[in-house]
Amino acid sequence: MKAKKLIGIEDQYGADNYHPLDIVIKRAEGVWVEDVEGRRFMDFLAAYSAVNQGHCHPRLLKALRRQAAKVTLTSRAFRNDQLPYFCQEVCELTGFDKVLPMNSGAEAVETAIKAARKWGEKVKGIKKDQAEIIVCHDNFHGRTTTIVGFSTEDQYKDGFGPFTPGFKIIPFGDAGALEKAITANTAAFIVEPVQGEAGINVPPKGFLKKAAALCKQHNVLLIADEIQSGLGRTGKLFAYEHEGIRPDGVIIGKALSGGFYPVSAFLSSAEIMGVFRPGDHGSTFGGNPLGMAVAREALKVIVEEKLIENSAKLGPWFMDELRQMKFKSIKKVRGQGLWVGLVLDRPARPYCEALMHEGMLCKETHENVIRFAPPLTIGKKELKMALRRINKVFKKLG
Repeated sequence: MKAKKLIGIEDQYGADNYHPLDIVIKRAEGVWVEDVEGRRFMDFLAAYSAVNQGHCHPRLLKALRRQAAKVTLTSRAFRNDQLPYFCQEVCELTGFDKVLPMNSGAEAVETAIKAARKWGEKVKGIKKDQAEIIVCHDNFHGRTTTIVGFSTEDQYKDGFGPFTPGFKIIPFGDAGALEKAITANTAAFIVEPVQGEAGINVPPKGFLKKAAALCKQHNVLLIADEIQSGLGRTGKLFAYEHEGIRPDGVIIGKALSGGFYPVSAFLSSAEIMGVFRPGDHGSTFGGNPLGMAVAREALKVIVEEKLIENSAKLGPWFMDELRQMKFKSIKKVRGQGLWVGLVLDRPARPYCEALMHEGMLCKETHENVIRFAPPLTIGKKELKMALRRINKVFKKLG
């Protein structure tokens, strides 16, 4: 009854911009969440990979409380004692020269777009206001008007135009199309190494390597959007590492703060980041001491608790177990690490709802794909429990 009342209040006063499963969560820890009725569920979405470290990780909670008692926000008008260490630690971990911290993933994407355009004009020599950026079909980089303008999902754009020009769209995973799209005005190619919103869509092997070579050949920046795929999700620190490449820049967010606070960042070389001057770009909350303290600890947890290794070990095993389920409704199992798309020949929503009733939370994407992305702290015992529940639901629904 309590859940029904809360859902009614939200529906009455909140904007109708999401279609959530009707579970009202009040508490969470690790892989598990509890609703207002006291029922427990395994979380197999991890807030779209924002809680790779698990819900309410004690180390992150301690870091948040400790910093919140000191200072939470100074704005970038003044310096704080957490930002320098965050910049050093994230650059040393990733191997990039410079970092520009923001808040949401979309803000970090906008930062990368601005950096690429300004680099194209000031460094590469593209004529003023002529810089082009290449993106991929089925991309998802955020919800700002600029970003949805180069989406191929009609609903994301409907009614929100006019849109920012300067973007070209190619098929995901098609190196030949990328080569044809590059011109003298091309500043950058922005790509998700694995497309999350598209249903954990992994490109053909060798695509990223070919893309990197083409970008280098034509003096085009290769920028990897690793907001969802990065920080251990695919069994590597970054998904682009599976192809042994090194992009010119990388966009990170979500798990950068373990779900405690919105923190994102754009990482790149000193040359590319050098196009920014005071006043060019910024954010009141970007780089704030509270966010930086949490992000520093979030990165340490990923490394020290070997969450990347856990994803690399358990992800392939989990996918193999799913592939052994012989149901006609399952067309394909695809993914990397603990990031799995179960592609169906029918709508996925009823399966997600049925799994919820079995104590397992996941979400559909692109209508017919079930997305599995549990916290990277999960163990084989919990995965076996999940497999039993999945098997039960598919036996029931077909």
